[in-house]
Amino acid sequence: MRYAYFFAFILLATALLAQTQTIKMGVIDVERVISESAAGKEAFLKLKKLSDKKMEDAKKFEEELATLEKQLSEQKFLLSDEKLKDLQKTFEEKQINYRRFKDDSERELKTAREEELKKLEDKIFPIINKVGKDQGYSLLFNKYNSGLVYADDGVDITDEILRQFNTQVNLPAPKKTEAAPAPKKTEPAPAPRK
Repeated sequence: MRYAYFFAFILLATALLAQTQTIKMGVIDVERVISESAAGKEAFLKLKKLSDKKMEDAKKFEEELATLEKQLSEQKFLLSDEKLKDLQKTFEEKQINYRRFKDDSERELKTAREEELKKLEDKIFPIINKVGKDQGYSLLFNKYNSGLVYADDGVDITDEILRQFNTQVNLPAPKKTEAAPAPKKTEPAPAPRK
C-alpha cells in the first residue's frame, strides 16, 4: 500500500512538471530565405539565364516557322506539286521539332529549378536545425507550408536564419578577369643643371 501511494505521488509530480514546461515555438519563411539570400539570388540568376537562352532558341524556331509559312502562302500556286509537298513537309517537320523543343525545354527548366531548390534546402535545413537546438526551440514551422494560419511576428526567426545562411554558406569566388598589364613606371627625366 505504501508503494502505491509513492507511485501515485511520482505520477502526479511528473504530470505537474510536464504541465509547467514551456514549449518554445517559432516560424520561418523558408521561401523568403531562399529568395533573399545571396545563394538563392545566385540560383535564380542561373535559372533566369537558362530560361532566357531557351526563349531565345524558341524565338528562332518561331521566326523560321513564320518564314516557311509565308513561303507556303505566297508560293502555293507558283511551285510544282512536288516542291510544294517538300516545302509543306519541311514546315510540318519544323513544327514537330518546335513542339518537341518546347516540351524538352519545359522539362529541363523544371528539373533545373528542382535541383537548385534542393541544393538550397540541403544548405538551409542544417542551419535551421542548429538555430533550433542552440536557441532552445521545441518546434519550428515553415511559415506558409505547414498549414499554419496565424503566427505572431515575435516567433518569426526568418531574419536570424537568413543572416546565418548568408554568413555560413560560401559562394564560389567571382571569376577573375584578366586585367591589362600595368604600365611600366618611367623615371622622370633629370632636371637640367644650371
